[in-house]
Amino acid sequence: MTRKRQRQQGWGSEQPEQHYLVQPRTVAGGGDIRHISEYLRASGWRDRSTKRGPLIMESPDRTLRVAYDPHGQPGGWTIHGKATRSTQEWSAHLGRQTPVEIVAGLTDALPLPRSAHAPNVWAPLAEGNWNARFEGTSYAATSPDGAAWVQYRQEADGTALWWTGANDTQGNSWTGAFTPTTPLHVVQAFTAQLASPEPVMRPRGRVPHSSKIRTWSVSVTPSQLGAWQQARINAARAATWARNSARSARPSTSAPPYAHAGGARTRR
Repeated sequence: MTRKRQRQQGWGSEQPEQHYLVQPRTVAGGGDIRHISEYLRASGWRDRSTKRGPLIMESPDRTLRVAYDPHGQPGGWTIHGKATRSTQEWSAHLGRQTPVEIVAGLTDALPLPRSAHAPNVWAPLAEGNWNARFEGTSYAATSPDGAAWVQYRQEADGTALWWTGANDTQGNSWTGAFTPTTPLHVVQAFTAQLASPEPVMRPRGRVPHSSKIRTWSVSVTPSQLGAWQQARINAARAATWARNSARSARPSTSAPPYAHAGGARTRR
């Protein structure tokens, strides 16, 4: 390709933009909700949002719904699962300041089939050296820096819930609650992202003011950002294609149309 053609397409002329890597991710601010919505869309989910209304994404079988409302009270993310043959009805709510990378731990797990291994919600926290302990009838774990927590709370009346959040006195706090019927593999996917030591990236002007965070300035081009976002979308599409292919390749369990109720026909 000639240099003139490259210039016409914008190659070599795009300007790097200043972004910041933020750590810990728990108090990095909400981020871009398209990190979640575009992944679900690439996974075959339908956008049920109305004009100027909250974001609403619905699974192909209509049993799962992910919504984000920045203006309602209390506002933030609401994830709801209808009762099915294998699961009870469940729901989760996460505040608007919950980093999208952490929310995505939960929502990315929704299109995936369940693992054959028994889920362990506390394993990712233990690997991250979180401080786990009993608190009366509850069990809790706190991040090494003391900013974030996860708790399984059991009340005196027998009710229970998963309670989580991050604390920041400078306006970046958030809390979340999951019903006890929330599938454990979904909760584990959430705690894995909650406990991840990896920083998250925020553009200039979207870095929260907090004494608890550390930042590193990085320069990235729009094409780099686009490539990273496209890689995530491609991964969702590939996983969806693999699931659909495996489903269509399963042998049929229904009887062939020529079979009689009294038994199989003998071929001579």
